[in-house]
Amino acid sequence: MKNKVQLGLLLLIAGNLFSALYDVSIKWLPSDTNATTFLLVRQVTSIFILAPLWIWVGKPQPERWGIHFWRANIGALGALGLVIGLMALPLASVSALFYSAPLMIMVLGYLFLKERVTKGQWLCAVLGMVGVLLILKPGSMAFAGGAVLFSALTFAICQLSLRKLSFNDHPILPLILYNLLALPMVMLMAGIQGVAGLSWQLLLVALASNVCLLVYHWFCVLAYRQAQAGEIAIAEYSGLLFIVFMGWLLFDEWLDNLAWLGAALVVLPSILQPQAKKLYLYLLVKTMIRSDIQKH
Repeated sequence: MKNKVQLGLLLLIAGNLFSALYDVSIKWLPSDTNATTFLLVRQVTSIFILAPLWIWVGKPQPERWGIHFWRANIGALGALGLVIGLMALPLASVSALFYSAPLMIMVLGYLFLKERVTKGQWLCAVLGMVGVLLILKPGSMAFAGGAVLFSALTFAICQLSLRKLSFNDHPILPLILYNLLALPMVMLMAGIQGVAGLSWQLLLVALASNVCLLVYHWFCVLAYRQAQAGEIAIAEYSGLLFIVFMGWLLFDEWLDNLAWLGAALVVLPSILQPQAKKLYLYLLVKTMIRSDIQKH
């Protein structure tokens, strides 16, 4: 069991490396292109990549088209927000803001799915929101930072909607339909903003970003089959370390002290809260045993 947990952690860390590489790839977009043009090219190339796999597994069909349609279009809006943020902000700032998504999942789960939230989790959420404000420095990166937060919100909604998908759906369906069903809306957005900067460099970046995303999802599937989510989810935060390192190495980006404090408030409470709970339970049991011994 211990070996499976270790393997799951390693797989998830490897997956987050490719997730970080996806973010890095956006920084290499041609200067004359725009966010909707890149998103359109990325959607189309991802469909061409996934279609042969869909045919190879027997052309499976979904049981609930409506949920897939909802996820795809909400996800496309969120993807646009993330691309806007990556084109305008340092990698580490974008990553730290996006890591508010798990806190949003918790709050949305409480509000709409009636899931139980502990006092410790609420404290994590409050500290995380304070951290977001410190990173944003309201006024200095308002639009791009807001776009990233909107992207995190849509990601949280899409993750929660996964619970509404049929367990009988083939794993490839959420991937291909996520891109296919949103294509009309992405084409509309590109038409409104105007297609710009089509080039071989843009196509290569789109292909590279798609490969990174698919490899990330593949590693995630393998990781969560090895161990329970609660045992390995902490490895998800390795992505922030990769992003900070790559931003410094490739683009000479670095967070200031206030942004580091904000990132710590977003990430650390979620990491430490489960450990603090375990320590509390351990000390409680130890105290009860000691008290019982003294009575006898």
